[in-house]
Amino acid sequence: MRLRISVGAGMEISLHYEETGEGEPLVLLHGNGEDGSYFSAQTAFFQKYYRVIAVDTRGHGKSPRGTAPFTMAQFAADLKGLLDGLGIRTAHLLGFSDGANIAMTFALRYPEYLKSLILNGGNISPWGVKLSVQIPILLGYGLVSVIALFDRKAVLKKEILGLMVHEPDIRPEELGRISAPALVIAGRKDMIRESHTRLIQKSIPGSRLCIMEGTHFIAAEKPEEFNQHILGFLEPPGRNLFSRAGDSGSESVESESPGAAWSESVFESRR
Repeated sequence: MRLRISVGAGMEISLHYEETGEGEPLVLLHGNGEDGSYFSAQTAFFQKYYRVIAVDTRGHGKSPRGTAPFTMAQFAADLKGLLDGLGIRTAHLLGFSDGANIAMTFALRYPEYLKSLILNGGNISPWGVKLSVQIPILLGYGLVSVIALFDRKAVLKKEILGLMVHEPDIRPEELGRISAPALVIAGRKDMIRESHTRLIQKSIPGSRLCIMEGTHFIAAEKPEEFNQHILGFLEPPGRNLFSRAGDSGSESVESESPGAAWSESVFESRR
């Protein structure tokens, strides 16, 4: 499906999205260079409880590049336009990697749209990424930047890599403005530094942290466990949260922020 949205004076774009299920909207935001199909396991699972909307970000998947800036702020504005076009006033956001960064940007710019926030493998600065990953990105960006001078086909690749070089740029204290319930979830061997992931969680008042065994791609690697953590956090109506059993080896940490909105953990931590 596509929806044509206005993103500024004289600028319009048709964003591609896939929608299934009924209930409260749950919007899925994929990572850099991917599309909404990354969340295929989540779409199939959560459609039983929610109206699931998997979006292809501008310049990704089946969504065109358009002419507007290729930035996190623009992607957040695109998302607002999509929600407005679909008549959605509030939604749960689940973002992975750059999708998590879009979700944080959206939460800061359009907080009134946010019902809850789930951040999987996000970062607030390029230097939150481990050097073993970030250095090849920097080298690749430099190479593609030169190629783009002679080959227009490389321009979009340059822009996509540029997102990981120049963005996001969010200060930890800015995250203190987020008031919606939030879950920060990442892999033990994530490409994002664990200290950086913990900084994000500690900076969002009342938020929770879950560290799963796995890499940056835990939603695809371990979808059943990942989905259960997300489901437990979201608490859909009629769902018995404590019917689950099993020793996943994941770590769940309650918010250290005073006055947290969530007083009981819905996760079991068995080490």
